[in-house]
Amino acid sequence: MKTSPEQAHLFPAHLRDFSAFSLFFAFSLTLLFLCAETVRAQQKETDEDVVRVETDLVVLNVTVTDKRGRYVHKLTRPDFKVFEDGREQQVSFFSVEETPFAAAILLDTSGSMESRITLARAAAIRFLEGLREEDVASVYHFDSEVEQLQDFSPGRDLPPLAYGLKSKGMTTLNDAIVRAAKDLSKRPEKRRAIILLTDGMDTKSAATTEKALHTALAANVTIYTVDMTDPLTGAAERAKGAGALRYFAGKSGGRYVSSPGGQALDEAFAGILGELSNQYTLGYRPGNQARDGRWRSIELKLSRDDLDARTRNGYRAPKT
Repeated sequence: MKTSPEQAHLFPAHLRDFSAFSLFFAFSLTLLFLCAETVRAQQKETDEDVVRVETDLVVLNVTVTDKRGRYVHKLTRPDFKVFEDGREQQVSFFSVEETPFAAAILLDTSGSMESRITLARAAAIRFLEGLREEDVASVYHFDSEVEQLQDFSPGRDLPPLAYGLKSKGMTTLNDAIVRAAKDLSKRPEKRRAIILLTDGMDTKSAATTEKALHTALAANVTIYTVDMTDPLTGAAERAKGAGALRYFAGKSGGRYVSSPGGQALDEAFAGILGELSNQYTLGYRPGNQARDGRWRSIELKLSRDDLDARTRNGYRAPKT
């Protein structure tokens, strides 16, 4: 609104100057805000594009052994053929180097683990002690809730909080896998693993078994399950828990270890660590680019019949 000559004398000059400055300052702030919003929008689009491109690459961590169970190291890209839904895919990424891996250790501290929690804690300690300098690990525990005790770190000691854990509550096993898999998906390492120490009896999770598995597969996570079921548990209950653990390990290309103790536990973890350190990593961009949320089966064939290869057997395509 313009000020008439008759009104001008009512506003001292310094107030008129201040008013003009205020209007200019407000306009500048508005302009800066709009520019910032534009930059943020562009950054968001860029980030989404990066995620979209990265998820187009299907990564397989492959363990190859001879008939005596020894790791085989000297294979090359032509020795591997990858098939998705029966159609051969072009391998665009191949690595056989001993690259670092990221592992998430999941400790079951629910009520059903009362007699086994000390053994589970000892198992976690042994796994951490076997890590190489370049590897990182995170530690979680789960009962009625899931909690991260230690973020991903090269540390070789179990976090102090783990020593005070008591068995209580119900079992959110599936939710724990989902949480760890999502955290692992943010890691730069291509080799990612979940070490699951549990009796396998989920009793409370919001996530289904299928949801937990598909979240892990989407994050390129291999699941190694260590059955901590009390030997005194009934046969039917033991079988049910073992079935879930075998499912996670088998579908993700990992390994199921049955109720270990003493030397058997040491051998089990030595085997898991050796496996993670001696894998081939392959990547391909699927010929089928449909984002329909459907299951894609994967089959891996080797050029040599005297060798065995193990990796995940499929993944669920993203859905838009």
